[in-house]
Amino acid sequence: MRIVVAMSGGVDSSVAAALLADQGHEVIGLSMQLYDQSGGERTFGSCCTLDDLHDARRVAASIAVPHYIMNFERQFEAEVVSNFVREYTAGRTPLPCAHCNADLKFATLAERARGLGADAVATGHYARVDRAPDADGRLRWRLRRGADAAKDQSYFLFSLTQDQLARAVFPVGDRHKDEVRAYARQRGLPVAEKPDSQEICFIPDGDYASFVAARAPEAAIGGSIVDEAGRRLGGHGGVHRFTIGQRRGLGVASASGAPMYVLALHPVTRTVVVGPKTSLERTTLTASGVNWIAGEPETAIEAAAQIRHRHAAAPARVRSLGSGRAEVVFAAPQIAVTPGQAVVFYDGDAVIGGGWIENDG
Repeated sequence: MRIVVAMSGGVDSSVAAALLADQGHEVIGLSMQLYDQSGGERTFGSCCTLDDLHDARRVAASIAVPHYIMNFERQFEAEVVSNFVREYTAGRTPLPCAHCNADLKFATLAERARGLGADAVATGHYARVDRAPDADGRLRWRLRRGADAAKDQSYFLFSLTQDQLARAVFPVGDRHKDEVRAYARQRGLPVAEKPDSQEICFIPDGDYASFVAARAPEAAIGGSIVDEAGRRLGGHGGVHRFTIGQRRGLGVASASGAPMYVLALHPVTRTVVVGPKTSLERTTLTASGVNWIAGEPETAIEAAAQIRHRHAAAPARVRSLGSGRAEVVFAAPQIAVTPGQAVVFYDGDAVIGGGWIENDG
């Protein structure tokens, strides 16, 4: 089978390519150039840099597969970076990796793969895909959690469609991270000891607030920090500097001295509402842009709903509201339900679907 592998220059995608090549597939390595590399300047962080592109090419050479670099600057700016800025200025907390995975690595990359006559697109994600019958006995593609629970990335892939899953391959999804490293060493891959990237790729120093303000200066206009009763406790330098559930860096204190947390963001009035941790508890949320992987359910379903990448999925009742929206009612209150993040629904280790958490008012 001819398979295009998205090669980022990291160990996971490199091992994915090597595994497929060793299995006898015809592998074509593709790397995404996401920003202007002219002059060797590095405007982004430790992922997708010029060095990463070189690492991907070195790996491709070591496993004897062709490697191409595709310019995705325009798509990355439109689908990921611009969305990131818009979300923060709107008082939401974006999830750029989910947009990048769905809108670039699978949507755009799948188009390029078809042009190369490839049958599938592979990545180094820790997730699995298979087929199983649905309630009506029809075979459907399933997206499942990766075997390594600590590295599972299915949360970021909830928007994949049946057509995309039919062409998706996750070669490392059934392995643990230590096994992937061991395979890279055994295979002699030049990135075997390369550390994992832990940051947003286009925020080189982690200072996302300055990045947003540079692209949207109006975001840095200050406002008030108030308590739940509306009493002013202090000021701030822009709502984009805050996220729901944040405790550190508020610069205000309660009369009782108890810790304060961000409860709500109101960008129109430039107001940040703070209060005690108990006020962060929510039992319901509404999601938009919902993708149902195996089809939209006609009635409410019981599922485990995950509201952050590191959040333990919690029992919930999920009901489709139509028009790509859904209501989620948790069996127990959840802390820091954050607009802009994804809520992903699971049946065991299989992703039922997911969407984007809306503002709750």
